[in-house]
Amino acid sequence: MKQMNIHFFKEKKEAADHRSSIRKIKTVQMKQYSIYAAIAFFLLSCSANAGKKQRKATKQELEHYPLSTVVTGGIATQLKLPAQLAAYQEVSIFPKVNGYVKSVLVDIGSQVRTGDLLMTLDAPELEQASLQAREEFEQSKAAYSIDQERYNRLQEAAQTEGAVSPLDLSTSKTKVSASLAVSNAKRNNWQMQQTMLSYLKVRAPFSGVITQRNVSVGALVSASVKDIPMLELKQVDHLRLQIDVPETVAPNLNSRDSISFFVTSLPGKRLTGIISRKSMNVDPKLRSERIEIDVPNRAHLLSPGMYADVMIDAPGNANSLQVPRTAVVTSTERKYVLAIRDGKTVKVDVSTGNDGGGNIEVFGNLNPGEKVITRANDEIEEGIPVKS
Repeated sequence: MKQMNIHFFKEKKEAADHRSSIRKIKTVQMKQYSIYAAIAFFLLSCSANAGKKQRKATKQELEHYPLSTVVTGGIATQLKLPAQLAAYQEVSIFPKVNGYVKSVLVDIGSQVRTGDLLMTLDAPELEQASLQAREEFEQSKAAYSIDQERYNRLQEAAQTEGAVSPLDLSTSKTKVSASLAVSNAKRNNWQMQQTMLSYLKVRAPFSGVITQRNVSVGALVSASVKDIPMLELKQVDHLRLQIDVPETVAPNLNSRDSISFFVTSLPGKRLTGIISRKSMNVDPKLRSERIEIDVPNRAHLLSPGMYADVMIDAPGNANSLQVPRTAVVTSTERKYVLAIRDGKTVKVDVSTGNDGGGNIEVFGNLNPGEKVITRANDEIEEGIPVKS
């Protein structure tokens, strides 16, 4: 009986081991099937992508792009540019000497003429220095006169032989020269002090309008502090219209050309001016050249600081080429057109100018008569065969 039980348990264990082996085999087979399926899916995907690329390339090779011809000649257009009116002359008035404000004779909006007294300062130490310098000058003049008189008398005495030694005569002459030099120095010092005193009276350097007043009577002003001016004066009878013109347009504008502009304070009124100055310098940041127009303003209808819209007739560059506006592709890296050379597309870098009538000026390695793709985009690559 005991042997039968041992035999039974042995058979049961062998059956369990057999079932475990079968399960392991099935697990390995399932993993293999999964790997085979992944490989097959990857190969099918690659084949589909390759087929898609092949179909796309075939389509590009066979597609007929509309073409346009590169022609010569500039495009005349009218540009609307922002501009600003500025005073023809303006100055911030600072004190030239230290002192207290004694009186202010003008205020904001006061119209003044050249040389008008604007304000006065008080500096007692400057007045004392001027008086002292004058006294020293008078003393030096008296000393010079005495030395000169002594020298003249020695010269008269020297006419008698042996009356005056040559050394005494030479010494007296040298003393006269030294006294004259001292007198001249004292005079220059006195004149300088007089000039310093004149700075206590602040006068208008040109005719205009006071636009700022930042001091009152009793205020202490210093010549070394240049933060805030005492007064600001602007000439408003004559203004400057300042315009930053793009570098592609500026060479076509000449002095004495007529320019039209509008200001918001005079809606609907067209104003005109003549180009008075060109800076002949291109701003490296804005890529533009500053031009100025003199604007008479006798009626004071305009003010410095006003913005204006300027209309400029740009005749176009006679040396430029024209292509359709849609033929120029602008990306983050470059600006180009797709030219057709030897039956294939070639990206040609260009810069652009005026545009109008659906065309645009281009400058680059192009030749008149060449063909370019009319409706170009950055998806069209180089080297694609194109039907003409």
